[in-house]
Amino acid sequence: MSLVEDIKDRLPGSKDDAALVPLFRGAWSLAPYVVLPGTPVGTRAIVEMTDGRLEGRGIRARARPHACADWLVIGADGTATMDYRGTVETEEGHVIYLYGGGRCDLSSGFGQDTMLCGAVHFETSCERYRWLNRVHAVFRGVVVGDGAAGNGILHDEWFEVR
Repeated sequence: MSLVEDIKDRLPGSKDDAALVPLFRGAWSLAPYVVLPGTPVGTRAIVEMTDGRLEGRGIRARARPHACADWLVIGADGTATMDYRGTVETEEGHVIYLYGGGRCDLSSGFGQDTMLCGAVHFETSCERYRWLNRVHAVFRGVVVGDGAAGNGILHDEWFEVR
């Protein structure tokens, strides 16, 4: 019998279906994009988040200045690949590093209402938030306003994958 014929109805050892559990909601102010057309990998857009907040499951945090950005690459077909990294600081002063990637459709160019989707991981040494080190999260977000001109706000929602 081949392995393909042995596909299970449920993941072996799992009693539950996969679930997305709400984690945070966020809002991020965007600086004017730095756009580099015609690089070896396509058009590169560097998007700095000048301010931001995350609120959710036991956490209220703000973006740390000059420590949050997305290094976006836009392919010839308009598919944008995100590569972002940043740090947020909780109200108690603890730092959480977040990083990940995702995709969005920019075939019509930069604009309002583009849906972004991706995955994120966290790193922290703070005992109170150490549980985040074990979380695989996904997010979706949308830019409201003109992000390319520095007048945009990225609103997003984050979910823990279980």
